[in-house]
Amino acid sequence: MSLLLVESLSVSFGTHRVVDNASFRIEKGEKFALVGESGSGKTTTLMMLGGFERPTLGSIKLDGKSVEKLPPEKRNIGFVFQNYALFPHMTVEENVAFPLRYRGLTGAAAKEKVDKALGMVRLEKFGSRKPGQMSGGQQQRLCIARALAVNPEVLLLDEPCSALDPIATAKIEDLIFELKTSCTIVIVTHNMQQAARVADYTGFFLLGRL
Repeated sequence: MSLLLVESLSVSFGTHRVVDNASFRIEKGEKFALVGESGSGKTTTLMMLGGFERPTLGSIKLDGKSVEKLPPEKRNIGFVFQNYALFPHMTVEENVAFPLRYRGLTGAAAKEKVDKALGMVRLEKFGSRKPGQMSGGQQQRLCIARALAVNPEVLLLDEPCSALDPIATAKIEDLIFELKTSCTIVIVTHNMQQAARVADYTGFFLLGRL
């Protein structure tokens, strides 16, 4: 049984079919890249996997269970947004702890998960800083740590390197590669070279078709 099974996924905004009959499957531990031009449907597909968009047609099964009608917090999926979406008034540790608190986990148990997630992205010494005191690459790693803190079955990354310089991009790509043994990953990117470097398989979107 595939960890993530997407069948005939479609979504329309008004009369415009943004994603048209997309189907794919991902096994546990695999990294899958979705590549395409802006407006091709790749990010909308990622948003449907994460629960931030509701498909018009089709199904999304996670570990054999249908999740296409569940809200994001009810899916065991981590999401890293392109625009970071960090809380500037919170410390690094508080940002990572936020989704745990939202799920009702606090205290020592939450602290253990926060420390583990920060260690995975090599930010364990930055816990008391605010996001504004960090570089773009460090903020992106913080976003990944926040997504990893909930122990997701699948990690979704939306253009994780789009705003980064080449050195920071290389570090994020190395981190994605290192996470292979512990996490199944779907990454959206417009960079085909990046997809080739970090992914096991690549799906190409064109005008909503995969």
